[in-house]
Amino acid sequence: MMKTMTTTNASTIVQRLWNYCNVLRDDGVSYGDYVEQLTYLLFLKMDDERVKEQGYESRIDPQYNWQSLVTLDGGALEDHYRTLLAELGKGSGLIPTIFRKAQNRIQDPAKLRRLITLIEGERWTGLNIDVKGEIYEGLLEKNAQDIKSGAGQYFTPRPLIEAIVGVMQPRPGDTLCDPACGTGGFLIAAHQYVLDHYSPLTRAQQRHLKEKAIHGWEIVDSAARLAVMNLYLHGIGGEESPITVGDSLASEPKDHYKLVLTNPPFGKKSSDSIVTESGNSKREMKEIERSDFWTSTSNKQLNFVQHVRALLEIHGRAAVVVPDNVLFEGGAGETIRRKLLHECDVHTLLRLPTGIFYAQGVKANALFFDRKPASETPWTKQLWIYDLRTNKNVTLKKNPLTAADLAEFVSCYHAENRYERKATWSADDSQGRWRSFTYNELMARDKVNLDIFWLRDESLEDSEDLPDPDVLAAEIVEDLAAALEQFREILADLER
Repeated sequence: MMKTMTTTNASTIVQRLWNYCNVLRDDGVSYGDYVEQLTYLLFLKMDDERVKEQGYESRIDPQYNWQSLVTLDGGALEDHYRTLLAELGKGSGLIPTIFRKAQNRIQDPAKLRRLITLIEGERWTGLNIDVKGEIYEGLLEKNAQDIKSGAGQYFTPRPLIEAIVGVMQPRPGDTLCDPACGTGGFLIAAHQYVLDHYSPLTRAQQRHLKEKAIHGWEIVDSAARLAVMNLYLHGIGGEESPITVGDSLASEPKDHYKLVLTNPPFGKKSSDSIVTESGNSKREMKEIERSDFWTSTSNKQLNFVQHVRALLEIHGRAAVVVPDNVLFEGGAGETIRRKLLHECDVHTLLRLPTGIFYAQGVKANALFFDRKPASETPWTKQLWIYDLRTNKNVTLKKNPLTAADLAEFVSCYHAENRYERKATWSADDSQGRWRSFTYNELMARDKVNLDIFWLRDESLEDSEDLPDPDVLAAEIVEDLAAALEQFREILADLER
């Protein structure tokens, strides 16, 4: 008889599934590959349960469904599983998105048989959506902790996601987009926020939230399938996949959204160069024309800032995580900052502590702005900055980022009425982390540099409190890479 899981033993199921991954590691199956195989098999198992228990009409060809696997063993199982993955990846829609370019990474048929038996022994569709989501996200977080695999690039710390969603306050009827969605953290948190704050929803609101509100892009196939499955387990999505697999920068958006929440990949160089109709840019692989961009650059982060603005409807709101170089880089960076401050209301900047991502030494910020109609006068009046980085010691394992770390920022943001904000910094109290700068003050800064800080860094005065040497080394490498990148762009400009 199959067991029914409850919220109390969700973590137990995560551990059980993860312990089996350790067995597969001996056969060279990485954490990421293991979570992918779980994605395929869990989807098939839940589809089977919905058919049997809820009268659901499956869209999966019976010769490739869950029951086609459970009776096989040995080489026959391995051959059929390989064929199943290939066939389900054909076409378009939710199922092909999950199985796109899927491959069997479990080369030992006995171990594949054991994993199928483990999944068969549980009932999954009877679980509360929150429990299913908790189980899957628990696996995704463990996967992100596998630093060597690079999986952490897809995982934004949950406290940061929840703080950003909490101040952005999505509402029923909103459309929301993440153009670099990774495993779907922002999309799921926004969906949950609406459920938590506006229930009970009308039937029309429920349908909109489930099938029309959430949209994402992800260029990496493996991350996209994890995102689709993650959303599916949280009850998000209709007949079509809410996630588009592809490069969101490649073309002008066809649709515009009320909210854009995103943490684009931190790599600066794009495989393509972005060019405007009138501009030029050094060709790397192929050129992509974006007439809706302000300027040409091969810096992927700067292009994402321009793309986020293009995705917003008029009066739409955005929160985007950006590395420090977006705030101070010259050339295209300065042009974009000037345009952004003039054409949008750039109202908030959160300086994030180092040590919160799975790549050491990353210096990042959350930038908040609203798109506005064309105007001769600048829309930005004041930029409020919260410095959560200076004198803030955060590490992934010993001292991870928590909701408590972000509580003061959430309070200072004052989402209920941003025009009633009050600074915590003053000339008399120089330790406050929250203060504002006027548009004129920002424009007077060299290259409109928004990398602004004012707190006294105590670590510079006490050598015993210096950060870990690995973190310092990573920060030095990051700064050198940024400087070299600027130097290359200067040389490229001279060659044109």
